[in-house]
Parts: sequence; C-alpha cells; structure tokens
Amino acid sequence: MGGAHQGRSAKIVGTMKNMNRRDFLCTASAAALATTITPRLLAAPAGAGKQRVLVGSGTKGILAYDWDGAKGELIAAGVAAALPNAPWIALSASHEFLYVATDVASFNGKPTGEVSSFKVEKGELTPLSAQNSATPGTVHVAVDHSGGVLVSADYNGGGAASFLITGGRLSPAAWSEHYSGHGPVADRQQSAHAHFASFSPDNRYVYINDLGSDCIHIYKLNAATAVLTPAGSYPAKAGAGPRTLHFHPNGRTAYLVNELDSTVDVLSYSPADGSLSPITRIDLLPEGYKGPTRACDAVITRDGRWAYFANRDNDFLYSFRADQKSGALTPIGRTPCGGKIPRNFTLDPSERWMLVANQDSSLLSVFARNPQTGELAKEGNSFAADTPMCIVFV
Repeated sequence: MGGAHQGRSAKIVGTMKNMNRRDFLCTASAAALATTITPRLLAAPAGAGKQRVLVGSGTKGILAYDWDGAKGELIAAGVAAALPNAPWIALSASHEFLYVATDVASFNGKPTGEVSSFKVEKGELTPLSAQNSATPGTVHVAVDHSGGVLVSADYNGGGAASFLITGGRLSPAAWSEHYSGHGPVADRQQSAHAHFASFSPDNRYVYINDLGSDCIHIYKLNAATAVLTPAGSYPAKAGAGPRTLHFHPNGRTAYLVNELDSTVDVLSYSPADGSLSPITRIDLLPEGYKGPTRACDAVITRDGRWAYFANRDNDFLYSFRADQKSGALTPIGRTPCGGKIPRNFTLDPSERWMLVANQDSSLLSVFARNPQTGELAKEGNSFAADTPMCIVFV
C-alpha cells in the first residue's frame, strides 16, 4: 500500500495559515525563537467540549489545534511557539509543562541541539527554560515518571543528556554521553545515532535507543540528581536499527521497534537489574514486499489489550491484539495511515480515535477506532499541518 494511495483515502477538511517566514530569518538563535509566542495563537474555547492538541513541526515550531472528540475533528488554532524544527514534544504527567527537542546544529554558541520547557496554561505556552543538549541534532526528549528528570537523545551527534527539572525549569545537563559505535548498514549506521529515551515502569532505569550501533544503552537512574550510571545494554539484531521502546502496562514487557528492517522485538524486562531479554520478533512488512521501508513508533492502549505500530515509506499502521498478562501480540491487520511518512501517532483520551502525524504530506489524519475489537477504520479525515512530527493532547 503506497503513500499515494493513503493520501487519496483521506479527505482534507482543515487548513492552517502559513507562518511568515521572516519570523525564522530574523535571528539564528533558537533561544530567541523560543521566547516568541505568536499573537495568532487562539485560546482554547471554554465550555465547548474542545481540548487543545499541540503538534511538533519540522518547519513551524509547535502548532496548536482544538480537538472535537465527538466528531473526531481538529480545528487549527495557530502557532503556539516558534522554533526551528521541533521533532518531539513531551508533556509532564500533570499536563503543566511541555518539554521540546529542537533539532539544530548549534545552540548558545555551542555545537549541540536544544532542549526547552514551557508552562502550559489554558492551552497556551509560556517559555520557562532552554539548555544545550549533548551533541547536535536533538530529536527526542522523555520525562521520567516522577516528573523530575528529562533525558534527551541526539540523532546526528550520537549523544544523550539528562536534566533535573525544578518547577518545570531545566538545569544544565547533569549527565551526558557521546556514543561512538556503528552498524553494518553503510548509509544509515556509519556512526552512532541516539534516537529515543525511555524509563522503566518502576522508574529505576533509563534506556537510550542507538539506531546507529544496533543497541539499547541501559542506565540506573538517580532521580534526585538526574545522573545516570551504566547498567548494561541490549544488543539488537545487526542492521535492525532500534528506534523506539515502549513498555506494556503489565510492567514486564516492552516493544522495541526496529526502523531499518521493520520488525518489532517483544522483550522481557527484569526489575532486578533493568535488563531486557528477547521473547519473539514480529515482522511488520507484508509478505513479498521488497521496496523501501522504515518502521517508526508504537501506541499501546491503557488497558494493554491492543498495540499499534507505524511503518513508513510503504506507509501503514499495523494493529495487534495484546495479551494483558504476557504482552504477546496477535495481528489484526494493516490499514492506511492517511498520508506519507507517519512519523508519530497517538490515541485521543477516549481511545476512540487514532491521530497520525504524516510528515511528508503535511497532514494530521484521524481514524475512528472500535474499542471492542481494536480495529481502525480504513478511511479517515485529514487536516493540514506543516510537517507534523509529534502529537500530544494537553
């Protein structure tokens, strides 16, 4: 199922005005951009049953939408924060603060990316802090379960860093690492590429997915200081390119999405030492498919009964039934993603709708979901969004 087919299956029902490009040319400083809140941002309507949705964009910073959960519709509400390329945004558990990864080659005169934080109030953003990451090209940030630690991952520079959070504000890096590995895929694994950070269910361990080195670096977390101590690693299959790691609600199972060979490793988590052990491997590709392919991300329902995986280039979502106790996966089927290159996707709070950020077609696509069967509708509605890369519900 090609990207062109998915684009035709989704009806475009919303648009967003383009932000004036001079806003990006007036300064090369990401810090200055972070402090600019566009006056076109519209407040979330009170008492109208709408919920604010924020979208990290590769070209416009952070976009704002209002979500109508009754209709499954998004209403454009402007630009929440002007930033040069925001591939990932993460909300605190309290929904008070938003943390942002900014993919730039330099920040504050140093060869690193940027991590920043914002206060969230009535769907609007107020800048709080901005810090240097470990190396250039920051593509991911994750908040620990206590809300006191942020970890960043840098794809281009192959580094990772941790930060202490106080009142939503980030400290300078408390710990950092610059990885030096590589893998067998010459055009994608010539060097280390830290791509994703996550925390164990008990918040004792941190995992950094290194797509370039085919491994997950494991660390013991000191939540009081944000310092990470090495605790081993998980070796992925050579050339697999481990991209994202998500834990099942059972607290014992994790799903590792491998980008380069479009597989999912179902793993067992050990609370004793934070180690990960392989259980089985799932192939996401249709039988006989030989074209370009890149697996991307995962979504798991709150009750642990269903899991979904996104695959790019041939552009589909793959739905699975998940055993609540073991996390074992049983396939349901593949469905269109509504556009080209599904970079990130998420369920709305009711879990009746799946929202997909289709990066290359600049569309947010929305599909109805059957909570009883886990099935996704094969057709949905799409809403214009400049280079969407990450979606969060405020």
